[in-house]
Amino acid sequence: MPAPIAASLIRDVPDFPKPGIMFKDITPILQSPAAMKEVVGLLADDARARGAESIVGIESRGFVFGVPVAMALGVPFVMARKLGKLPFDRITEEYALEYGTNTVEMHTDSVTPGQHAYIVDDLLATGGTAAAAARLVERLNASVCGFGFVVELKVLDGRRNLRGYEICALIEY
Repeated sequence: MPAPIAASLIRDVPDFPKPGIMFKDITPILQSPAAMKEVVGLLADDARARGAESIVGIESRGFVFGVPVAMALGVPFVMARKLGKLPFDRITEEYALEYGTNTVEMHTDSVTPGQHAYIVDDLLATGGTAAAAARLVERLNASVCGFGFVVELKVLDGRRNLRGYEICALIEY
């Protein structure tokens, strides 16, 4: 499922956020209505094909892509946020980072039991955050019908942490 317009706009930023890292900057996609239309359309097609009944966006760039996908499908949008950002009853899930841990959370009423949720984020790297979001959905007795990512960094093997799930990555490096 290629995204040629979007792929042509991603730029490499060397040594960001630290020396030796080649950062894939998606900002130019956000500045191009044609690229955004392409990305949202492709992710919406995949989510629709998988029977998505809600779209879960992972903070923060998953919000940027997830909201228009949810709108295109006419389904609810759900936020998976960093710890301490949600005001209502919530559940949390911790996941491992290279050095330490982080936590994501969702409102307890964000998905309904049995609902098919499609999780969206800008980038699949190690898959830790995405797997944590999936665990939140499943703890609320809903199911994950798939994941949609704009970019996948294959060298980091994030699919390893998402075994058993359907994954759509529009652009692979």
